[in-house]
Amino acid sequence: MTQMIFINLPVTDLKRSMEFYTAIGFRNEPHFTDETAAAMQLSEAIVVMLVTLPRWATFTDRPLPPAGSSEVMNCLSCDSREGVDRLTETAKTAGGAADVNPSQDHGFMYGRSFTDPDDHVWEVVWMDPAAVPHPEQD
Repeated sequence: MTQMIFINLPVTDLKRSMEFYTAIGFRNEPHFTDETAAAMQLSEAIVVMLVTLPRWATFTDRPLPPAGSSEVMNCLSCDSREGVDRLTETAKTAGGAADVNPSQDHGFMYGRSFTDPDDHVWEVVWMDPAAVPHPEQD
């Protein structure tokens, strides 16, 4: 079985969040969706679980950080610099905020960021595979 990552995000408006994630390329997995949570799948290995606040409270007693704070940054890769720009601008159009962190352009690596409607931060990056150092082979 392929190892997967499930990113669980608390959301204030499940419908709005589902619409946002659909707009940026995720698809809903209805088998794992109800009125309290939605599985939004990006690939075979990446699923974002959108969880309403009342449901979230059944998972943990830990408080949520206030809006505008930063507890974690999720990061997605793109196949090109243009893909980074396209995803970031699509997120902005869909109700998120673009470039909440400074953009980065190191030539071989390019990145921007956005937030979803609940202020969760996403980094979007492209890296030139030819620029990645490879260990010497014997």
